[in-house]
Amino acid sequence: MATKVLVVDDSALIRQLLAQIIAQAPDMTLVGTAPDAYVARDLVNQYAPDVITLDIEMPKVDGLTFLDRLMKARPTPVLMISTLTENGAEATLRALELGAVDYIAKPKLDVAQGIAEYSQIILDKIRMAATARVSKRQAIQPKVVAGFVNSGTEKILAIGASTGGTEAIKDVLMALPANSPAIVITQHMPPGFTATYAKRLNGLCAVSVAEAKDGERVLPGHAYLAPGNLHMCIEKYGADYRIKLLDTERVKGHKPSVDVMFQSLADCAGKNTLAVLLTGMGKDGAQGMLAIKTAGGQTLAQDEQSCIVFGMPKEAIRLGAADKVLPLADIGKVALETISRLGGGTRL
Repeated sequence: MATKVLVVDDSALIRQLLAQIIAQAPDMTLVGTAPDAYVARDLVNQYAPDVITLDIEMPKVDGLTFLDRLMKARPTPVLMISTLTENGAEATLRALELGAVDYIAKPKLDVAQGIAEYSQIILDKIRMAATARVSKRQAIQPKVVAGFVNSGTEKILAIGASTGGTEAIKDVLMALPANSPAIVITQHMPPGFTATYAKRLNGLCAVSVAEAKDGERVLPGHAYLAPGNLHMCIEKYGADYRIKLLDTERVKGHKPSVDVMFQSLADCAGKNTLAVLLTGMGKDGAQGMLAIKTAGGQTLAQDEQSCIVFGMPKEAIRLGAADKVLPLADIGKVALETISRLGGGTRL
């Protein structure tokens, strides 16, 4: 059955472009286009679309207000159409918090040669969104794990995620105390978004969260987020670990890549690493997680029921790379319990 798609955007040109792109796809049906939230509401009630593309900036009722009402009344997979700016990043992160599945950059209508590539990206995102697990989001109220005693700088918690990961990472980090082991994170995000996301997390979590900088020392109580469009590796530097940022080719289509980060930890930290793979489309991170497990580290994967998209954890489980498969609500607590035992070589 064809995926029913509704396009909501105040720009007639954007509506026309998205309608043309969707019309190309034999597995999709455009049920309508809407210039504002009021028309969109009527079309949602009439056609019950499978996926909605939604502009953030609209007249009368803005996209975030419409999204909030939609997810409370009729949870539907939503792709946000966002400007890749600092303001756009803040609004997009808020949209993901409200329940949007993913986002895509607003197309540049004056760049004709880029339309074919853009078309493929948005069709792939719509197909992914149609399979996403959405519901009335019940914000997890994570209790900070008490009683953890930091035993030095040698242990590292590494987290990888993609689609749905911004909220999943937040839920895990909010459960961790200020004296947690060092944390390194790769989340698939474009340049400009990672700094805003790190700042947002830093205001919510007991650990200090920042966008990673090349050459800085990895310290307990701190979380380091890979910058958009750069790979993040961890290297041994005397008694310390340090961050190395690489501007090299994409890996499995991603930059930053979870596999690159995990493989670097398998090489330099081995049994002192706990790898966690959260919700995300595709296979990035699975091979790297297997490398960490083979090197004597421990590994956790998010379960299907709590994932927005089960692709990345599913691949890790298929490879036998995951020691435990857990609901999102349990990952922070189990991660701290596990990391306190790292280095002894005992598998979960």
